Amino acid sequence: MLLSPRYYKRRSTTTLVCCLASKMTDGNSAVTAFSTLASMLSDPSLLGDHRVRGGGADERDASSFFDVVDPGSSSGRDVVGRVRRMGREDARLAIDRANAALAGWRDGTTASRRAGLLSRWSSLVQENSEDIARIMTMESGKPLHESRGEVAYGASFLDYYAAEAVRANSAGGGTVCPTPFATGGGAPRGRILAMNEAVGVCGIITPWNFPIAMITRKAGPALAAGCTIVLKPSELTPLTAVALSVLAERAGIPDGVFELVTADGASTRDVGEEMCENSIVRKISFTGSTPVGKLLMRMSSETVKRLSLELGGNAAFIVFEDADIDLAVDGAMASKFRNAGQTCVCADRFVVHKSVEEEFVVKLANKVSQLNVGHGTKDGVTMGPVISASQVKILKEKVDAAISEGATCVIGGSPLAELGPNFFPPTILMSVNPCSLIWHAETFGPVVAVKTFDTEEEAISLANDTRTGLASYFFTKDMSRIFRVSSALENGIVGVNEGIISSASAPFGGVKESGLGREGSAAGINEYLETKYVFLNA
Repeated sequence: MLLSPRYYKRRSTTTLVCCLASKMTDGNSAVTAFSTLASMLSDPSLLGDHRVRGGGADERDASSFFDVVDPGSSSGRDVVGRVRRMGREDARLAIDRANAALAGWRDGTTASRRAGLLSRWSSLVQENSEDIARIMTMESGKPLHESRGEVAYGASFLDYYAAEAVRANSAGGGTVCPTPFATGGGAPRGRILAMNEAVGVCGIITPWNFPIAMITRKAGPALAAGCTIVLKPSELTPLTAVALSVLAERAGIPDGVFELVTADGASTRDVGEEMCENSIVRKISFTGSTPVGKLLMRMSSETVKRLSLELGGNAAFIVFEDADIDLAVDGAMASKFRNAGQTCVCADRFVVHKSVEEEFVVKLANKVSQLNVGHGTKDGVTMGPVISASQVKILKEKVDAAISEGATCVIGGSPLAELGPNFFPPTILMSVNPCSLIWHAETFGPVVAVKTFDTEEEAISLANDTRTGLASYFFTKDMSRIFRVSSALENGIVGVNEGIISSASAPFGGVKESGLGREGSAAGINEYLETKYVFLNA
């Protein structure tokens, strides 16, 4: 799968860049783009080699690989790398390798040893944070400062679960329960042991919008629990996953414990089907859209797998009449425009009390006008592109439809074609009709949709009027209202007077059609554990 780190240490950076470029056989532009990315890195070997162990890919055959593109380039399609195109058979082999490694990792490795390897992995991620951030920016488009923040966020899950691995509620731990059984004389008979054991081989499928954090948020607890994993990253951002895999190997994670399957768009479904239908895989963890999550549930039903699904959202952002408006604006900027609005907990529907609507919108528009949109590697850029031209088209259609249905565009609204095909400006719409598609469907872009309300009950009703229930936000100074509204909102996550709410130590997940299970916190490791009951009569 990946060449040994020792291989890279014997080669100079220049030689490695030339080697990587020589594999690009379909044009100088692709060679130049890939060489440019490699030349940006202190350690180009983080880009990996990508051959499956035992061969199987002809490096001279372009069909054995697929391109990774820079969404922020002027064309929106400049090639920055090429990775191995893997399919169903590759996934099956990876599952077999993970299964072969399971006993040694789950039963033959101590919790403290697993904790130490996770800590070492985290240290290597942090030591290589600048390189990983640059890789991430080049394939996802997010500004460098956001990528750097995500690397630190991603490493925090490895650190958290390194500590969690040795806790009493982790693998090998459990409880001794009072026994209801008695001897003939009435004395207690035996002991009841509730023991925690690793689920087994886990299939992990991650999205493009957080290329490192969505991996470590799943891999951290899985490995800490004693599970082995097969990872299928997004076909749009596989290079970050490659770098993470290289560092896992360097940290000493044994062969087979962390398997990587890189599939392009055409083979992604085949790989997903293999993960869901293969009886060796005992758990699927997926972050992505609600429709795909439902499909994975159906495909996993025949083998009755454990599922963790973090699916779509359509977060409400409520501003009450007594809110600190400046604080609310800052919260809106943090929640709405991070990663160009392409986050699952991104605020989409802004429910603002009519008495403070004008103040809120004017102040928000002033802040929005200061955003600098451009390529993520450029100094001073605070917002990058959306992921594709098709997403730009969807955003434009939603904005135009909302305007035709009575909304007013305060700022933005039209694609920034002069920057490239994947750029859409930060946009604010007022007086949005709650029947508009932009209100009812997750936006996944930098568009603020504002609707006013009169009463607290109306605000809660508007916020809950969705089939999803991942996150919501509200701003108020009334402590009684904080408890009332927090309880009434139908969401797994609620931010009060704050726009950034994710943390490794907090349980992350939704209700309704936003998914199943929780990630982060002590609850996150429980998703990778089974409980075995043993009655001991001795």
